[in-house]
Parts: sequence; structure tokens; C-alpha cells
Amino acid sequence: MPSQWNVLYLTQADKVYIFKGTIFSINLPCIFLALKIANINWQSKLNKAAHHTSDYSSTEVILRRGQAFTISLNFRTTVQPWDNFTFIASTGPSPAESQQTKVIFNLSDEGASGWSATQEHSEHGCMNFTIVSPANAVIGRYKLKLQIDSGNKFSSVLLGHFVLLFNPWCPNDDVYMANEKDRQEYVLNDSGIIFHGLEKYIQQEAWNYGQFEEDILDISLAILDRSLNHRKDPSIDVSNRNNPIYVSRIISAMVNSNDEKGVVEGKWNGKYCSGTNPLHWSGSVTILRKWYRRRYKPVRYGQCWVFAGVMCTVLRSLGIPTRVITNFNSAHDRNINLSIDKYIDISGKTLHLTEDSVWNFHVWNESWFIRRDLGSFYDGWQVLDATPQERSKGIFQCGPASTKAIKEGDVNLDYDSSFVFAAVNADCVTWIHYSNKRKERIYSNTRKIGKFISTKAVGTNSRVDVTDNYKYPEGSLKERQVYKKALKLLGVSSTGRRTKVTRGRRRFSAAWRQNMTVPTGKPTISGKLNLDASPVIGQDILLTLSLRNLITDFKTIKVKLSASAVLYTRKPKTEILQWSRSIQLGSEEVKEIPFRISYSQYKNALMDDRKILVTALCEVRQGASLLMEKDILLQDPFLTIKVFGPTVVHKAANVQVTFTNPLSEMVTDCVLRAEGSGLLKEQLQINVARMAPMESSTIEFEIIPYKSGTRQLQVDLVSNHFSDIKGFVMLDVTPVQ
Repeated sequence: MPSQWNVLYLTQADKVYIFKGTIFSINLPCIFLALKIANINWQSKLNKAAHHTSDYSSTEVILRRGQAFTISLNFRTTVQPWDNFTFIASTGPSPAESQQTKVIFNLSDEGASGWSATQEHSEHGCMNFTIVSPANAVIGRYKLKLQIDSGNKFSSVLLGHFVLLFNPWCPNDDVYMANEKDRQEYVLNDSGIIFHGLEKYIQQEAWNYGQFEEDILDISLAILDRSLNHRKDPSIDVSNRNNPIYVSRIISAMVNSNDEKGVVEGKWNGKYCSGTNPLHWSGSVTILRKWYRRRYKPVRYGQCWVFAGVMCTVLRSLGIPTRVITNFNSAHDRNINLSIDKYIDISGKTLHLTEDSVWNFHVWNESWFIRRDLGSFYDGWQVLDATPQERSKGIFQCGPASTKAIKEGDVNLDYDSSFVFAAVNADCVTWIHYSNKRKERIYSNTRKIGKFISTKAVGTNSRVDVTDNYKYPEGSLKERQVYKKALKLLGVSSTGRRTKVTRGRRRFSAAWRQNMTVPTGKPTISGKLNLDASPVIGQDILLTLSLRNLITDFKTIKVKLSASAVLYTRKPKTEILQWSRSIQLGSEEVKEIPFRISYSQYKNALMDDRKILVTALCEVRQGASLLMEKDILLQDPFLTIKVFGPTVVHKAANVQVTFTNPLSEMVTDCVLRAEGSGLLKEQLQINVARMAPMESSTIEFEIIPYKSGTRQLQVDLVSNHFSDIKGFVMLDVTPVQ
């Protein structure tokens, strides 16, 4: 332009040119330059720390809903005042605003979706944005786009992907947990303790949850995407993932493989040649990776503690506070009449005339969230059970059932509260089956079921009894009132006959209670089965049967005693011992009859559970029969684990494991396994060639910790000659100085 021309800008589009004092007005289209982004910085370290996601072994951006995160953009061109910014966040295969799986929100404007973005203090060529998702946002993997409107130039840029999780730190999130120590335990702790054994001999086993290990979050999201609901209608399924009730129920169905080709295939009978013995698992990571890497083929095999351990891993990885619960003397009430009926023949042998059972223990989960569907009274811990026992709405799933609903007998409330109520409250009745026309009730107990309901303590490995969360004190007036309330809601009469059915099941007990004989009068004898010493595998089991005559009359008692190897479900597998004899008791006399079960008798019959059930049926000519049972759990020798020197991130530490062959015979082909999140990236396996009878052996190996903090190292000696010998040690790993 000649130097004598001057230009005056009135608007962006209108310009006035002045030439030698003469004004010319010319309207020309304005040329806008599209903004170009040079660099996108997700502020990964800052956001992970703020969102408590630093422990995830992933390069992805992992965030929690209801909480702000920061993203910085560097531009190649200058940002102008007329540039408009619009963000689009989307998740799922068919994102839609109507389903809250796609949200569009402008800068400095909180949209109807609850998402918002604001510009923070920025330097030249760089813009810092703070984005906030709502506390009820759908969880999952998102895409974030930025649309820039620069007048007549329009551009769209993919800023990247991020994973959004539930947020127990956000007061408005349904999974909010107020106590920080609880959050550290039930969300961030990647190892734990699962209790098992017998009510009078509770054992603990270490479990590696490993929810922050590589691939585990991806696998957890893949589990949701493999569900029947997702395959039926992916859009609706994803839109429901803002609700922990929905998500946890889907996971309870997907952890077992019965309906949906889920993660773990259960097995309680026979050999495990085509898979892994459930007792050999020590954590969830190996199981989940195996399922994922084998293209979603169910992993063989699991039992209740395996299902619960895997489910705890998945739910914690998604941000839902979760713990593992063990219920001792757990009822499996198939017909939900709140009565567990057991039938034996005249020799004391169990008859399979009902599908009811009482397991030595059963393991399930509790997750923490509010119940908008039931009301605030039922907020808090919710029972979830992935073990495939019964169908719920046509699928093997269970829960969430509010523990408060269970305690108050509100068995009509969603989901599956009646089944869980029976597991901790059913009455036990034992019958002698003489013929189709005569049965005698010889045992009834209202206090046997639901004992020592246990979980790991917050911050320590000790056991906490949470029975009071499930029921009022046994035998109290309130406990019986709640029981009667539940019977009424279930439509069950006092005889155990159901007048209405709320859940489709086969019914057995009502029919068998016809033509029954109930003993009359007071018992004339009492008795007890006692162990003389702690039972150890490889040694004889010494017991004493103690009988007492309660009256002054002379008594002849016919005793029929049997012993069987059983599973932890108390299902008899192999008979070990059976004998009968007559015992004479004088007036109020007490007699003790010692007997033994030799190692040679039980060694080939013993199951991996290491459990034996001893039964003594005592009959008298006049008076009620007496039934005594003794559950025996054979103890394994202990492992000794020593870690030498301080444990520091990225520095090797030597581990020494010492164990003893408990048998009086040569043992070959043993394997020592070790694992631990933050200590070993994959399970370590070391072959142990042979061990002489009662020989002690020492194995050494090296660990290189890759995460700081308190870590759990688990060691497991696996052998075909005896069940696993397990141990663990807690290590404090310090960061690199």
C-alpha cells in the first residue's frame, strides 16, 4: 500500500481507507487464521496425585469423577479474543447426549450435563484449562475433543483419552467414604487377608489384589464390555455405568463364567487336571491376565475365596470401596425357607435328600455406596457374591444387598437380601430318615449359622468381627423378632412350608417334613467329641468320645461312629472310618472312649481342603437319639520367610524360604511360588526336586521392588502329596534416595 494511504479499523470486517484527506469505506471479508496446537500437556503427575491414581501402572490419564483436572495447550498461532472454545467428552461405542455418554460444554460455562471448563492463569502462547466432571458421570474410557471457532474458521482437535473412575474422595459421589484410613484400606490397599477354616480354628491367607498392576484396569473395563447387558445393548449398558449398584451387580455376574463366559470357572468336585487347583491361587493378577490374554476364555478353577478375591480387585480398580467377608457356618438355603434340613440314615451317614447345605465358611464381598433405590437408611456396606450358587433374575449373580436390610429382616428388598439373610440366619434341623413314612428330628439349632463373620482390619492384618452388622445378638428378643419378620415376608409357615414363592427354586424341605417324629421329653444322655491334640497332616488323629448318663437309670447306648473326608462345603467325599459298639452307662456315669484315625487310613482319602468330618450317632431304647459332629482341619507346617537387608525401590533384596516335608515319605516334584504387587511383576516359580521324609529345605531367590510403601510378599509350596503350604511377610519398601 502507498505510504500516503492510512487505514482505520472500525470493526473486524469493516475498514476505512483515507487517501489525501478523502475517506473511502470498503467492506471486505476478514481473513482469520485457524488456531494450531503445538503441544498438549495433560499434567499427568499433578492430576494423578490429586486424583489418587498415581499407583496405577499405566501411561494413560486416569481421573476420578466429580473432581477438577488440569490440561495445558501450547499454540503455534496467537489466540484471539474472538476465538471460541468448546469441549466434547464422549465414552462408549455410540456416544449420545441423551444418555450422558456424550457431553458438550463451553469455556466458562457449566452445561446441563454438569461438566465445565474454565481458563486459568496462562502465559503467552499457552492456555491452562481446568475441567470438572460431575460426581454422577459415567465411568469408563473417554475421548476429549476441543472445537475452536475462529470466525469463519472452524477446527476440531483430539486432545487425547482418559479413564474416569468412581471417586470415594468426592462427597457428592455415591461411593463417597468419609474416613481417609478407610479409603486407604478399601480402595488403595493392593493386598489383603482372606479368612477361612473352621469357626473354632480360623486361619488367614494372604491375597494379592494387585488392582494397580499393569493391564488390570484395562481388564476391569473389558469385563464390563463382555457382559450380557453390553452385548444386548451397548449404549444403554454404558449409560448405566454411572451407578455403582449397576456396575457392581454386573461384576458379580461376570467374575464367574456360568452365564457370560466370565473370568473364573468354578469347580467343587473331582480333580483339577484341566486347570489350576483353587487352593493354588494366591492373588487376582495372574487370573485376570490369563483370562484377558487368552481372549476371554474362563480360567479354571475357582471356589468362593477366589471369586471374592478377583471381585475385590476389579471393584477397587474401578474406584468402588470393597472388602472381603468370610461367614463361618454359612447356610446355602436352596428353597429360602430359613431352615437347613440335613438327613442321615440309622448309621449316621449323610443322605442327599435335600439341596440345603451348611458350608464351613463362605467368602463374599462388601462394597460401600448409597442406595438411592431403597432410601438412605440402607446406605453403606452392600453384600455382593460372585460365587455361582443361585440364579438371580435368571443369571448367576448376587447383590448388592444392604447389610442393614439383612440385619432388619427386610428380605423383600433388592437385591437378593433373602438369600444373604438365610446364609447368616437360617436354623439347622437334623433328621434320622428311617423310611418314607418315618423321620425323627434329633437336632435343632437356631444359633449355629452365621458365626464370626470376619474381615481384615483397617491398617493391620488382624481379624475384625462384623457379625453385629448382619444380625442382632443370637437368642435375643430382637433377633427372633427379625427372624419371624423375615419368615412372614417370605411367606414361610412355622413348619417351613412356603405359602408363596418370591424366587424360583426347587422345594424339598416342606415335603420331607411330613410324617415326621419329634422327640418328646428331656434328653437322657449327653456327649461330646474332643480332639486330644492338634491334628497335623502326616500324623495320626487322636480323639475322645465322652458320654454322660443324665439320669439314675442304667443305660445301654448303641454308638455308630463314622469319619469322612469332606470339602469345605461339608459335602462328604470319601469314607475313612466306620465302627459301632454298645456302651453301658451306670447311674449318672461319665465314660470316655478314645479312638484314633491313623495317617494310613486318611492319607489317600483326604481332599485338598484337609478337612475330616467325624459323626457319632448315639441311640437309646427309651429317649431321644443324640448326634455329635466334629469338624477337623489338619494343620500344615509353617513356612519361614526371611528377607535380608533393607528393601529399596529398584534395588535387589535376597529372600530365604525354609519349609519342611510333613510326611514320613519321600516327596518329589514340588514347586515354590512367590508373588507380590510392587515386588514381583510376574509370579515366580522355582522347582524343588525332592525332599526326604520330614526333611527341611531352604530356597533362596531375589526380588527387585518397583513400588514403595508397605508390600506383601506371598510364598506358596505346591505339591501333589499334600495341600499347599503358604506364608507371607509384610515389607516396608523405601523410595530410592
